[in-house]
Amino acid sequence: MTTASITGRGMTLSDIAARWARVTPEAEFLVDAGSGVRRTYARSDDRITRLANALTAEGVEPGDRVAVLGLNSADLLETYLAVLRAGAICVPVNFRLVAKEVAYALVDSGAVVAVADAATEALLRDALPDAPGVRRTITIGGDLEDVLAAADPAYRELAVGDDATAFIMYTSGTTGAPKGAMLTHRNLFLHAFSTTMHLGGPGGPGVWLSGTPLVHIAGVAGFLPSLFAGGVTVVPPSTGFDPDGMLATLERERVTACFFVPAQWAAICDRVGARDRDLSALRKCSWGAAPASDALLRTMIDTFPDAEIVTSFGQTECSPVTTTLRGEDAVRKIGSVGTPMINVEVRVVDDDMRDVAPGEVGEIVYRGPLVMSGYWNKPDETAEAFRGGWFHSGDLVRQDPDGYYYVVDRKKDMIISGGENIYCAEVENVLAGHPQVADVALIGVADERWGETPLAVIVPRDPADPPTAEAIDDHCREHLARYKRPRRIAVVDQLPRNATGKVQKTVLRERDRAGTLTAEAVAPEAVS
Repeated sequence: MTTASITGRGMTLSDIAARWARVTPEAEFLVDAGSGVRRTYARSDDRITRLANALTAEGVEPGDRVAVLGLNSADLLETYLAVLRAGAICVPVNFRLVAKEVAYALVDSGAVVAVADAATEALLRDALPDAPGVRRTITIGGDLEDVLAAADPAYRELAVGDDATAFIMYTSGTTGAPKGAMLTHRNLFLHAFSTTMHLGGPGGPGVWLSGTPLVHIAGVAGFLPSLFAGGVTVVPPSTGFDPDGMLATLERERVTACFFVPAQWAAICDRVGARDRDLSALRKCSWGAAPASDALLRTMIDTFPDAEIVTSFGQTECSPVTTTLRGEDAVRKIGSVGTPMINVEVRVVDDDMRDVAPGEVGEIVYRGPLVMSGYWNKPDETAEAFRGGWFHSGDLVRQDPDGYYYVVDRKKDMIISGGENIYCAEVENVLAGHPQVADVALIGVADERWGETPLAVIVPRDPADPPTAEAIDDHCREHLARYKRPRRIAVVDQLPRNATGKVQKTVLRERDRAGTLTAEAVAPEAVS
């Protein structure tokens, strides 16, 4: 955490909400589509200030970490901004995790305060015995309103440098150990600026909606361009995605720009009524976070002919968008992730950091003010990620003669299922702890609903007594969030390996596609 004098101080994210509360106090800011709560900039800003002051009164100092665990709500978004107004670092924690995973995030970040909601309070309570550093908890839907009522309402300008860390966003790598990507106020401020400049201004304040949970970087960064323009942010529920209800919300709230993962877009487009609704306000339909088929993209183009279809590609460490495919190229360059966004430098390199020729496959690496400052308390991992002076994405791409990029594969064996990242090494480590498992590999396989789902390929310790899918799922329940658990289990005699001993996952994927990898499905209720 760095500070600056008030004179010449940097602008922070929470300052923007305060500005609109002064300029257009009665303009609508937040619409909670789940609860029906609607708040103006003035009302939200008062709540943000009160919670910031309450945190300060609890002893939260600039640079301290405050963990936030909860489902989508207007209160959750206000809590994020309140943490920043207190000069602290916000640590969103995924509500889909199990208690041990939540405890890891609390301990690793060094969180001193944790905010949960009524739906996640029990999960937080189960994690707290392993996180003794958390000295205070606040519950949205519980004691939050009392905390706000008792707090000082006076706004105090705090000197926070724009290079100070605003968020620690947890992500994982090939080691399976979660890493906290440190995103600064400047990272996210310039990402919002770059998005607006690259894709064109909103043409007025606009109305923004993202179908992703606010715990994800798409939720954290996605609403910022709307906030900067003084627009409305519609916050939909983060569970139980209902395409009919979502279409009704898009129509009712006159949403002008939205973001959904491909699985959500497929469900929306599948509703014939999408073509009959009054969605004339909708100008931009964005997608990302998981692969989308050409067929789905064509369906989106046909279903929303008056809206620009925008492909967004990137990753958490880059705030997150690095390349976009604009609407005019949606058909001409279908399948591409587009060209670099403003303020993003890109190279495609081999393992020795040499540029590869257009058309050849290499790793895409990044440099620029949108890239994180590093991983929290992980200097070695940070140095590895920035080797050669560029941030290594782990994504393998090729560039066409016109400068458009196409993703070929992921260098890190990450599975993206319904917009959620599943890291193979993390799941494999858990599976390897089962007493009946001698060897294991996790691969992603195509799924019509989720894009990809995890398939565990297991070598049993005793070929005569292999583990069942039910036994594996029971083992995973204690250690892994539901979305990470394998949907199918295949038992084999041995895993294919190359000369250096690395598992050849390409061979396993080919065997699965060919139908020669016999797999047992996990009970649907275990992974729904």
